[in-house]
Amino acid sequence: MNSRRLESFSDGVFAVAITVLVFDLLPIGRDADTATGLTNALLSAWPQYVAYAISFLIIGIMWLNHHTMAAHLRQVDRGMLLLNLLLLIGVVALPFPTALVADHLKHSGGGAARVATVTYGLVMILISIAFTSMWLYLISHQATLARGGTLELPPHARVRFTGGLWGYVAGLLAAAFWTAAAGLVIYALLAVYYVFENLPTPSAEEEAAGDGR
Repeated sequence: MNSRRLESFSDGVFAVAITVLVFDLLPIGRDADTATGLTNALLSAWPQYVAYAISFLIIGIMWLNHHTMAAHLRQVDRGMLLLNLLLLIGVVALPFPTALVADHLKHSGGGAARVATVTYGLVMILISIAFTSMWLYLISHQATLARGGTLELPPHARVRFTGGLWGYVAGLLAAAFWTAAAGLVIYALLAVYYVFENLPTPSAEEEAAGDGR
């Protein structure tokens, strides 16, 4: 199957998920009827802003790396499609733990905030497993799926890109046994990590081989 259908469908899902994130911000300040009340409402909503910013960055970086991965594909098979669906399950679910974290983050020392952050981490681990599986599946089936039949990978690219999975596990454990804030800081740092530790882009030869896909 042509890879464009996978990429187009996935782009739509990413767009919906990243848009839904803003829904948690819409009620802020609606009930305020004075300037002081509105100011207080806007300032006290900092947990919503933090959760929104982290999740927006995470989904945005995932979309960028997904786009890069799709650029390596000449075609897709059923296995790749199933792994992509697993990834999208996590992507569309991310606004849910984002809202949970935003609702409970003010009480960062409480058990509810830790449970919310652990839930966030579980979704991120699912996403990371799916993304890692897609990348490893592409590498192991590059003869049939990759542009040109081969991938030009820098040394240790596989280990560096897939290492974030253990970072999300660390964030989950930090939230579960320390504080919710510690887990969120780790999740945010991992998003920044993936800004720089992105997937390798297709080579000129791969691009030429895939022009007719």
